[in-house]
Amino acid sequence: MRIPTAVCVAAAAAGILSGCFDEPVKADGRVPPESRIYMKDGKAEVFSAGLLLRRGVDANGERLVGRFRNIDPAKVEYLNLDRNSLTNIDEIAAFKSLRWLRLNDNKLESVPDLSHLARLEKIYLAGNRLREVPPFLEALPELEMIDMSGNPVAEIPEWLARKSGLRHLDLSRTALRSLPADLGAWKSLRSLKLGDLRLDESEMRRIRSALPGVRIVF
Repeated sequence: MRIPTAVCVAAAAAGILSGCFDEPVKADGRVPPESRIYMKDGKAEVFSAGLLLRRGVDANGERLVGRFRNIDPAKVEYLNLDRNSLTNIDEIAAFKSLRWLRLNDNKLESVPDLSHLARLEKIYLAGNRLREVPPFLEALPELEMIDMSGNPVAEIPEWLARKSGLRHLDLSRTALRSLPADLGAWKSLRSLKLGDLRLDESEMRRIRSALPGVRIVF
């Protein structure tokens, strides 16, 4: 689902957006509009609250600068920074109430330690330059969605293979050639995306056998 077309057109005409944001289907029901902030198509490499205030919009497509002089990071539950040019996101650490964090299609080579974001449920890191799954994700008790697709990740850490509670995991278009031997903890998964990986037939059969109730996409 997307932000309504009328909102997108009006925002684009005002120079706020370049097209519409891709809105996850359940965002409307699970995160209130007043707690959602979006920023897209920025050119700055370093994320900051000040940058977000200048370029961000709320769930209705209204510019934040028109309603706030400051942003209270503690009240933001959904932060969409897809399709910017970010290389540094250290200031996200101040957004302690985040439940959804979207960082797709930036230029990230690393992600700071965000292990204190205890409420985080979903993190989207697709299309960056990450060579490993961020270690801090192990410590997040509510985490149910991880999207690492389109990153040069070549290995699944042992902790991720043991992490229960995950519902959706996307490892498509990475450098993986196999998954860990023990996938028992992943039986909580509803979907596992492994598209465009160099998995041989025997490995795909093993994965299917280990996760019979999971929707797997090769």
